Amino acid sequence: MASPIEDYALIGDCLTVALVSRDGSIDWLCWPAFDSEACFAALLGTPEHGRWLMAPKWKPLKVTRAYRGETLILETTFACDDGVVTLIDFMPPRGEASDIVRFVRGDSGTVTMAMELVIRFGTGANIPWVQRLEDKTILAISGPDMAVLRTPVQVRGESMTTVAEFVVRQGDLIPFVFTYQASYLPVPKPIDPQQALQDTESFWTEWSSRSTYKGKHRDLIQRSLITLKALTYAPTGGIVAAPTSSLPEKLCGARNWDYRYCWLRDATFTLFSLMNSGYHEEAGAWHNWLLRSVAGSPADLQIMYSITGQRRLLEWEADWLPGYEGSKPVRFGNAAHAQLQLDVYGELMDTFHQARNEKIELDGGTWTLECAILKQVAKVWQLPDSGIWEVRGDGKHYVFSKVMCWVAFDRGIKSAETWGFKAPLDEWRALREAIHADVCANGFNRDTGTFVVDYGSTTLDASLLLLPAVGFVPASDPRVTGTITAIEQHLMRDGFVLRHDPREPRPGEQEPIEGAFLACTLWLADVHVMRGELDKARELFQRVAAIANDVGLISEEYDTVARRQTGNFPQALTHIALINTAHNIYEAVQSSKKPVVQRSK
Repeated sequence: MASPIEDYALIGDCLTVALVSRDGSIDWLCWPAFDSEACFAALLGTPEHGRWLMAPKWKPLKVTRAYRGETLILETTFACDDGVVTLIDFMPPRGEASDIVRFVRGDSGTVTMAMELVIRFGTGANIPWVQRLEDKTILAISGPDMAVLRTPVQVRGESMTTVAEFVVRQGDLIPFVFTYQASYLPVPKPIDPQQALQDTESFWTEWSSRSTYKGKHRDLIQRSLITLKALTYAPTGGIVAAPTSSLPEKLCGARNWDYRYCWLRDATFTLFSLMNSGYHEEAGAWHNWLLRSVAGSPADLQIMYSITGQRRLLEWEADWLPGYEGSKPVRFGNAAHAQLQLDVYGELMDTFHQARNEKIELDGGTWTLECAILKQVAKVWQLPDSGIWEVRGDGKHYVFSKVMCWVAFDRGIKSAETWGFKAPLDEWRALREAIHADVCANGFNRDTGTFVVDYGSTTLDASLLLLPAVGFVPASDPRVTGTITAIEQHLMRDGFVLRHDPREPRPGEQEPIEGAFLACTLWLADVHVMRGELDKARELFQRVAAIANDVGLISEEYDTVARRQTGNFPQALTHIALINTAHNIYEAVQSSKKPVVQRSK
């Protein structure tokens, strides 16, 4: 069985990532890119579905691990009866073939190590043809995929697995290099592993030195920024929501989705987290990915795209995988890409507007695209949709979706007024006013004194926390106060915020359907910042920060009963929210200017 979600660390090369457990096993790796099929899929199955274990032959007395400084080089130290060894794992971000490099370093005494390399292309389904070349390179090929292992250690084949045992003494530094290449290309040339280590350390150290964050929790915030960089596909600038698929929102449940794609929902928050931390180049690359991906008719706008901007993300199930801790089905692709979600229009217009505010240079045709988007919003804003949480089934008139249609026109008006763009401002202002009035009339329940999840409802959802952040209503508005009070009463579990109101379970599902949603908990903290309630904001921030594992990584959700991280891991939106809330608290303390979460400027 795979390790607990929170027991994994991340290494990556800005093309893909691998998840490394505390026991030295790489249990998840999609090669050559984030959304490729997996080479190691033990995370969603068993070791027979692919993994790479490197660990002492006998169980160590103690295991500790940490990243080397502000880099993505992972060091796992095993203290054993006869000595101490450190496993050094990293992926050199060289932008060509993708490599995993593992060093075993002898720190003291003598330790016998065991290696088990189970290569299973096709996400655990395909056993490759393995052969030994003249230079002792181990070559594995299956269909379009090829991988080569190079090491001075003598390895052997055993039960469709490459294994080895070797002794490590104090002062030894033994390398293993595993490289991917398309099978129709020549066998990749060897790299110098020690030079790769130096280059990787220099890359991440220089990148981290550009951070401008000056608030508290520097280590955690910088680790979140490094994680966000690691989830970036360098050739396009796209940032995946998470590098995993089908890690369950509820352990042993069926809410298991593929998050290896890029969501427009996260666009503005992503932009803020990068820009406010000094990473203008990454923010520009993300925005350029966004612009390319949405190019075309606004009627065809999707809620998510692939890392390259691909649109058809067909969903299928890998029935040969038993799922993480038995959580089935195991899904790849995501059918939600075809849903109508009206909020993405607002996110897109907001991102363009905020990019201009932050002096990101936009293509000359961007304003034409924005005008076309608003024409489409005028046609569809009154339709039911699937909502920000991608509810499957019949659409509803979700309050947040309508609010984001208001945001779309609001940002279009502000952009035209600020930069002198030609626009039908009277028409846009009338639509902005009409949407606002419609939401206030149908999305606010006077009996409960709260905004509600959808028109005519009496229940809530956590997206309502964003209404003051996007400028729809002031944080001091009594309607916001009533909504916050109700959310704290009905949507909180052990101090964390749920996405969905448990008083209205979905058809066929019983409460709780998932863990607490960590980004939403931070959105509540942001509202408290805007209301001047900094002690409450700090308390929520610290509560989420305490969920981070020993190397600073956090998943999508948290099971407050089992005290386990749940959902896909690490989750970009959680780390983005953590970065933004830290900035908001710092800015509120340091100056009187608006917190950066205030997106209505």
